Amino acid sequence: MSIILGPNRYGKAETRLVRVVRDGATHHIKDLNVSTSLSGDMEAVHLTGDNAAVLPTDTQKNTVYALARKHGVDQIEDFAAVLAGHFTGSQPSIHHARVEIEEYAWDRVPVSPHSFVRAGGEVRTCVVHHDRDGRATVVSGLKDLVLLNTTGSEFHDFIVDEYTTLRPTTDRILATAVTARWRHRGDTPSYGTSYERVRRSLVEAFAGTYSLSLQQTLYAMGERVLATCPEICEVRLAMPNRHHFPVDLSPFGMDNDNEVFYAADRPYGLIEGSVLREDAPDAAFAWE
Repeated sequence: MSIILGPNRYGKAETRLVRVVRDGATHHIKDLNVSTSLSGDMEAVHLTGDNAAVLPTDTQKNTVYALARKHGVDQIEDFAAVLAGHFTGSQPSIHHARVEIEEYAWDRVPVSPHSFVRAGGEVRTCVVHHDRDGRATVVSGLKDLVLLNTTGSEFHDFIVDEYTTLRPTTDRILATAVTARWRHRGDTPSYGTSYERVRRSLVEAFAGTYSLSLQQTLYAMGERVLATCPEICEVRLAMPNRHHFPVDLSPFGMDNDNEVFYAADRPYGLIEGSVLREDAPDAAFAWE
């Protein structure tokens, strides 16, 4: 029986980059977490320890900082493409580059042009792939988008067996923390504009869907994104069900008409799914 090396890659994970642009007294800030991953002619380093084809991960970190200074940082998808193209274009041994970026938002303090407070909302994300043949994919996204409906949600008529204790309900709190990723079908003129449109579609669909299940809501959210964003061909969503259980106040001689709840953090239901156009182009390595 022969033993061979399988798929592999290596890189620098979570390089923290903060870039400040000084426009006179007014400053602008970009706060990123950048992870790079490379693959290619890496058999020798695994099999014999020959490092001749290896671009050190420390060099990858330094490249993030240098290209941030050289090219600036506006939309994270564009910066990820610059990095991925640099790695595949500058080193013959590197055939494929994957760059993942998280962006942390900061809000300006109104009384000062150079003071900021960290925004408490979701984190913007992207993953860009680029190979030496010029093929590229862009997946944008967000995580930790926390949403809650106090009513307009039911859950009943599910399977009941000998271990079922959950009671059906026709009025419940529906809450989740959305992780969403969406694949661009081609060139997107403005990733920033696209991001805002997708985010708005996700929020409005969640708020506007009378839900009989979180799965139904997930599909409605993905469907809204595709209906309003022609540049997007596929959406993948992961939505934990942040359970809120009514507290039994009867021991205290009180009723509880869906007013007082216990917010349970675990365990939780996790609903995942994808929504895509029938004519969506092949994803290639976009989701790797």
